[in-house]
Amino acid sequence: MAADFVISGLKATIEGKEILKGIDLQMKGGEIHAIMGPNGTGKSTLASALMGHPKYEVTEGAATLNGEDLLEMAVDERARAGLFLAMQYPSEISGVTNSDFLRSAINARREEGSEISLIKFIRQMEGKMKELEMNPEFMHRYLNEGFSGGEKKRNEILQMMMLDPKIVILDEIDSGLDIDALKIVAQGVNAMRSEERGFLVITHYQRLLNYIKPDFVHVMMQGRIVKSGGPELAERLEAEGYEWVKEELGIEDETVGQEA
Repeated sequence: MAADFVISGLKATIEGKEILKGIDLQMKGGEIHAIMGPNGTGKSTLASALMGHPKYEVTEGAATLNGEDLLEMAVDERARAGLFLAMQYPSEISGVTNSDFLRSAINARREEGSEISLIKFIRQMEGKMKELEMNPEFMHRYLNEGFSGGEKKRNEILQMMMLDPKIVILDEIDSGLDIDALKIVAQGVNAMRSEERGFLVITHYQRLLNYIKPDFVHVMMQGRIVKSGGPELAERLEAEGYEWVKEELGIEDETVGQEA
């Protein structure tokens, strides 16, 4: 079934300060939506709030995936429902190997008694790591421990490929990547494009969108989506910056007061 992801009137606070001020967005399977905007406009807050980060409190609005209320779900339930977040700053977890982590995550989404076999899992993981040009040794390394920024980002894409989610949120997956790593990460994303799966790509830069072609581009300022268009909107932002958007909409300060 093609994914149907709807965000309506979403507001969220952090430590009592309102960061998201009413986000409306509808995304269907097969679509790639890019969210762009200057620092501090609420982009990463949106990703964290949708995934259920405890630091962010949703105060108003709704978010549904195939008609199910995501906001009523715990974080693990959101993941089981098919939501996936590739994080801007992935955590390091000592003592848990990459392969143990991923196999546990896959089995957590399966019914008891239908867990993935070790042999099938290893074959799949080795195949995906080869696609991402990852050293096979990373299978046995502790999760993200001692990984470079680029290695952590590839590892996030590896998790996405193995978990096969319905809605993928990529939170500045391009930050800290050189052009070769960026191309490999983009290839991994493009290999996952399908009519059943939707992508929400949060980025500052057009260069990522040269490799992951969006269907829709949204500009976020002041905790809201203030402008939407096609791929040409991202190209104009790259060429001219954000000042013209602020002038067109009468916005003086585009931020919500802090990096978010």
